[in-house]
Amino acid sequence: TEVKDVGMGERACIDTVAILGMGEGMLVGNTASIFLLIHNESIGSSFTSPRPFRVNAGAVHCYILMPDGSTRYLSELSTGDRVLVVSNSGKARVVAIGRVKIERRPLRLVKIRAGEVEGSATVQNAETIRFIRPDGSLVSVTELKPGDRILSHIAEAGARHFGRAVKE
Repeated sequence: TEVKDVGMGERACIDTVAILGMGEGMLVGNTASIFLLIHNESIGSSFTSPRPFRVNAGAVHCYILMPDGSTRYLSELSTGDRVLVVSNSGKARVVAIGRVKIERRPLRLVKIRAGEVEGSATVQNAETIRFIRPDGSLVSVTELKPGDRILSHIAEAGARHFGRAVKE
């Protein structure tokens, strides 16, 4: 629904110990109600080589959906943690983290709506950060615009406390 630059901030790259395939990424969001599927860096650019083990996941405050259904802040992840990798077909697998790389970069806010649920993610403003369209094609955050359709996941839990679903 909206894409806008939000200035400089810290973002987290999650380097896994596995090669991620086309259509695979991680579920990340500014809130725990809806997560955007952020694609891995298996496609390079004129500035970087492909890094199919990496997901440039977003700003350090973002949540990531974990294998047990809990959430963690990207800033809390570390070597040896196991994270959820999801494909554009909905198939999921668990992989370990080799390292988390946090660096200061320009950030972009991506707001979405799925039915009545609204959400967002704050990601690095770079051509290598890609979302997945319903047809499986990729769109870079630098090319994303209001009206584009991208894959997301709506959480079943309405609220969370320390990453765990709670009833309010």
